[in-house]
Amino acid sequence: MIGDEILVTVMEISGSTVRLGIEAPQGISIFREEIWLAVKEENRAAAEVSVDALPPVEALPPVEASPAVEGLPAVDALPAVEGLPPVEAPPAAPMEDSTQDSSKDEPES
Repeated sequence: MIGDEILVTVMEISGSTVRLGIEAPQGISIFREEIWLAVKEENRAAAEVSVDALPPVEALPPVEASPAVEGLPAVDALPAVEGLPPVEAPPAAPMEDSTQDSSKDEPES
């Protein structure tokens, strides 16, 4: 046991190789040492990259206004509310494809 929540079990010994089983709560990540060291090194290297070394962002095309939803007023047609700043139209978001199988959105039993 490691603490009260992590159980390490020797599953098999074969020559100089030992297989371990580890039971831990879902929120605890378990890594082999060489994997953990590689992850730490990648994170360190990424943190040291200068913003100037990143490729330039290409000029984006202007965002077109979202088409009005039938029956609802356009955002710019909404009345102002006293004491609140004016509402600005959000950028257009891609529409979801309604032809996709919606059963994958349902939680599995």
